[in-house]
Amino acid sequence: MLDREGGWSVSFAGCGFLGVYHIGAATCLQERAPHVIRDARHIYGASAGALAGAVLVGGGSLAQACADVLALAKEARKRNLGPLHPSFNVIKIIRDGLMRNLPENTHQLSSGRLCISLTRVSDGKNALISNFNSKEEVIQALICSSFVPIYCGLIPPSFRGVRYVDGGISDNLPHYECKNTITVSPFAGECDICPKGKSANFHEVNVTNTSIQFSLGNLYRLTQALFPPEPKVLGEICEQGYLDALKFLKENGILNDSIYIHLSFTKRNPHEAAQQHMDHVKRRKLSENNKVETLKMTSLNDQLKQNPWPLEKSIFESLPPRLRKALQEACKEQNGFYAQFSKLFPMRVISYLMLPYTLPVESAYSVALRLVNWFPDMPADIRWMQEQLFRIAATVYAQAKSKLFCTARKDDYASLRKCQTVPSTVEFRSSYCHLKMPHSAAHIESWLWESSCFMHSAIKNAPADIQEHSDIKSYPNFLPNPDESALEIDIDSSSETSFQTAPEY
Repeated sequence: MLDREGGWSVSFAGCGFLGVYHIGAATCLQERAPHVIRDARHIYGASAGALAGAVLVGGGSLAQACADVLALAKEARKRNLGPLHPSFNVIKIIRDGLMRNLPENTHQLSSGRLCISLTRVSDGKNALISNFNSKEEVIQALICSSFVPIYCGLIPPSFRGVRYVDGGISDNLPHYECKNTITVSPFAGECDICPKGKSANFHEVNVTNTSIQFSLGNLYRLTQALFPPEPKVLGEICEQGYLDALKFLKENGILNDSIYIHLSFTKRNPHEAAQQHMDHVKRRKLSENNKVETLKMTSLNDQLKQNPWPLEKSIFESLPPRLRKALQEACKEQNGFYAQFSKLFPMRVISYLMLPYTLPVESAYSVALRLVNWFPDMPADIRWMQEQLFRIAATVYAQAKSKLFCTARKDDYASLRKCQTVPSTVEFRSSYCHLKMPHSAAHIESWLWESSCFMHSAIKNAPADIQEHSDIKSYPNFLPNPDESALEIDIDSSSETSFQTAPEY
């Protein structure tokens, strides 16, 4: 699966609140096979996958990231409308969490390795950003990749003067088609690290470059991505990511066996690899023998033993201590009187009944806070909105103008064609009968015969002065007795054949 000579990459799919699955999988890769992350050429990600990749590459704490995701889910669930409540500002919460978790030199650690998937607003195409000049640029790119239109707001954020939205709209799993890319997704499908579907249905859909099996389990996961479940369920999803990554490492034989790792993934001399392995083990032992770290780990284990995990104990014990503590604290239920009283069914019904009265007040308060936070970006956003309005107006005007001119040209062309195909009728009046020009050469003889009769009749009835000055007498005589015929002819030239076959005199 991996091109060990050419290198490999890791790609995390966008998944909203299911990003805890990525945290569990990344924790397993970091603990059980650190070379997979350390030696990877690129770490790709979109939306929540980009957040996990940034923490993994940029020097952040995965345990703190897991705690932030669970806290974000709890913040959304405590509102009656969930994440759709006007007072829930998901972008601000994500930005504050990244500012706390990422170090100041995260842009140096991430440049060239972390590739963030973005969707350009102007044309809807995908863009991969991998070079950063500061920590603020890393966070701003992550905010752009996580911005779901309408769900997160109306005005998309900008990165280096260009407006972007959620990268999952254009490419939710970058470099999915490459065979040397380890793909991670919380949806059952064809990814390398993903839940195994229990359904017998083999149908799958490709949603913006992400393989998703068509099953009820995945449909339920799609709803959980935007509307978070209980923290306990998110904890189970995190554990599922850890187990799926561990299963992937076992199936491909790339667990944390350092000698095997160096022999398999590099072109080194076995004796040199063994020596480097021994040096690595010594350095690792020195770091692990640090007394302060040992005391911290001991205290964490003691705390975890006092607060048992409500899920399967064997799975929970396989997680790192920091991640276990983060999950325990996030899933710990509040025991206060107000918390227990608000969970009662009558109180929940009353809160929903009071929603039409409380929602306007909460909305006004949240709008005021957002306006205060919007002041620094207000000029640029207003200019962008004006440009978009002018562009929309120009597009509508151009389309309306083109349609009007197209209709006018069609009318002119129709009238011109009518004049060409149905010219005005040339008539010669007489008191006898109507004579029409034939439409084919087969009747040319009879037409000449009848026209000769008409000409002789016209000459006979013409005034004397016209007969003297006219050359009508030169018209050939096809009749044996022209006095017997006095005809009227109506030449209808509605056929082009008549002009082509009629002789000229």
